[in-house]
Formats: sequence, C-alpha cells, structure tokens
Amino acid sequence: MNIFNRLESNVRGYCRSFPTTFTKAQNATLTDEAGNEYIDFLAGAGTVNYGHNNPVFKEKLLEFLERDGLLHGLDMHTDAKQRFLEVFEKHILSPLEFDYKVQFTGPTGTNAVEAALKLARKVTGRTNVVSFTNGFHGVSLGSVAATGNSHFRNAAGTPLNNVTFMPYYGYLGDNIDTLEYFEALLKDNSSGLDLPAAVIVETVQGEGGVNVASAEWLQQLETLCQEHGMLLIIDDIQVGCGRTGSFFSFEEAGIVPDIVTLSKSLSGYGLPMSLVLMRSELDQWEPGEHNGTFRGNNLAFVSAAAAIETYWSDYRLTREVKRKGTLIESRLQAIADTTTELEMEVRGRGMIWGLACQEYPQLPDMISAEAFKRGLIIETSGTDSHVLKILAPLTIEDDQLLDGLDIVADCFKAVLNDEKVIKELGLVSN
Repeated sequence: MNIFNRLESNVRGYCRSFPTTFTKAQNATLTDEAGNEYIDFLAGAGTVNYGHNNPVFKEKLLEFLERDGLLHGLDMHTDAKQRFLEVFEKHILSPLEFDYKVQFTGPTGTNAVEAALKLARKVTGRTNVVSFTNGFHGVSLGSVAATGNSHFRNAAGTPLNNVTFMPYYGYLGDNIDTLEYFEALLKDNSSGLDLPAAVIVETVQGEGGVNVASAEWLQQLETLCQEHGMLLIIDDIQVGCGRTGSFFSFEEAGIVPDIVTLSKSLSGYGLPMSLVLMRSELDQWEPGEHNGTFRGNNLAFVSAAAAIETYWSDYRLTREVKRKGTLIESRLQAIADTTTELEMEVRGRGMIWGLACQEYPQLPDMISAEAFKRGLIIETSGTDSHVLKILAPLTIEDDQLLDGLDIVADCFKAVLNDEKVIKELGLVSN
C-alpha cells in the first residue's frame, strides 16, 4: 500500500480502518488481493443496498455499453433518462400519489442538499434554515452548515451561517418534547430565531449515531412546518431506497415532504447519482440556475431503472428488510443483555442498526478493528464514534448475516477479555 501512503491525501478515511486492497465484490462479500474474504456490514456507507455487482443490473449495464449508449449527456434528453423517469413514476411516485418534479443534480448527495437548500431559499425569499443536532447533510459549504458534527464543520475554514440547530427527537431525554421548544421559539418574536425558509431532517440519523425519530414526532414536525410556512426537506440519502423497509423512509409516518433528497443507493450499483424531488409548485428554477457537468450519468439511469423494476414492483423486498431487521435487532439485544460489564443501547429501523456505548465511546472502534481481523467490515458512527453501526446490503443472505452477527458477538467477548482493554476502560476483570 506504499503507493496510497505516498501519493494519496491525508484526507482518506475508511482505508485507515480497513487497511487492505480490495479486488472483488459480490453481494455482501468483499475479497482483497490476498484472497481474504470479508462480510460487508458497511455497504459503501449505504450505497449498495442491493449488493455489490448485482447480476441483474450488471447485465443491463453491459447491454448499454455494448450498444454504445450515450454515457454523458449533461441534462439533455436520453433514452436512459427517459426509461428511468418512466419506471420511477410508475413504481415509486404514482403508487404513493406524489406530485413531485424531479431535478437531477450533480452526482453526490451533498449536491442534492445544496440544491434543496437553494431552492427553499429562492421560493420563500428567506435565508435561515433549521437543522437538527447530530444531523449530517454533507461537507460542501451549504450542506456542512446544516451538519452538526464539529469534525466536519471545523474543516470549512469559513463561517457557516444561516442555519439554526434545534434538538432532534430524544436529544434532551425521553420526557422532553423537542418540538414544543422549537414551536415556542417560532411563536416568540424575541426568541432570536429568524423565520426559516425550511427545516431539513433525517428520519434516521445514520452518521449521527443511528438516532431514530418517531412517526409521531415527524408528523408533528410536518404540521409545524405547514403552520409557519416552512418547507419540510427530508434528507433520505442514506436511509432511503429501502433501507428502512419502504422505498422512502418517511412513508410509515404518513407525511409528504415538500422536498426530498436522494442519492447513495439510488443508482443501485454504486454509480454516482443524486436527485431532488419537489412539489410541482416549488419548481421555480430558471434554466441552468443549478447545474453540473455530471448531472446526466446515463449508466446510473440504466442501473437505477433496473433496481426499481427488480425490487419495487412488489413488496417482497420490504418484507425481507423488516424480517432481517427484526433478526438483527434481536441478536444485538442479546449482545447488549449478555455484556453485563457495560450499558449499551440498541437503536435502529429496518436494516440500519446501531449498538451504542455512551459510557465507553472508544469501545466500538476497538470492536470494528477486531472484526476486521476476523473477516467483517463494520463501521462506527455518532459524535464520538460511540455507536457500532450495521449497514449490510439489503440482499445479504441469512447465513452470512448471522455469521457477521456472530463475529460481532465474538469480538465483544474477545475485546472485553483483553487485559489492556480492561485497564484502558477501567473495567473490573472477570
């Protein structure tokens, strides 16, 4: 790995946790150059919900390449884009009766967030936006201003303005309604809160520590936005595309956001693709006001259409996600219950789950490192990386999922029986 250490910037991150060179990937298995296989509980940070190199999508992509399909088309009309829009409308928008216009932004999730925030400010004529504690929305300047983590904010090198943070669901404890606090500020002309153009929120905060908002809280937030003329933006970049069971993570709450951002697993194949959905009357852009050279990734349109046709023409995937999610939850709870040295909390929805260890925030990183040695790729999240986060492909086979969860359990036993760890954490040795 000398070439990486010598030439690649210090900004690289994941490779530090998983120091090997990968050469092959299939569904939930990664293989490195030495032939070692790893179970993938990372899924490209939620980018390959349908597994690595999904054979159905691969066939469609190879057919497109073989016929010399247009790969790069800016925002011109192409048959690949047309096909995606037709499939997206038929299987996603129409069944939900959503009247959304579709904007293809630059290929990253942060660009979709930038576009959503710009549009909200343009439509309302206001500048302030409300975001929530522990929220993560990207690292370009507009989106990082709405991101709570100081690690990302401090890297901006410039003031991050026009965003006010409110406490997320449960942030102040189970007995405090954080939306009552938000509403009180909105109603008080002396609160110092400028009337926001929009509120941006994740239904499940993935990077923030797998914090899950209740359906009731989301419904109240929608009502609050409507009462005060604020646009509701749901950032569904990590927990959309089936991660919580339904295609959109907010469906179970029965709300209809004004604006939705999608990316990560939208293409289904790990290809860069992002979009913004907006209520039709909000589509007040002038041509080219928010553009980007790579907003026409036709390969991504091909695989995205294939993903939607394959997995969203019926409810089989939704049922599978909920079934596997229940399995993950029960196995994590068993780990928490049997690890009597620690107090741990199991958090999640669908197939995004976390095991939080607030008291000893360094422990999840130790578990992740031990898991890598044993053939499992698993990351941490939260402000202090205090949450061990499970984000396996939705298509992972049951046997492999259970094997991965067994590794997690074994890692806790191994790490917590290590005398160095016991001393570092201040635990009582058994």
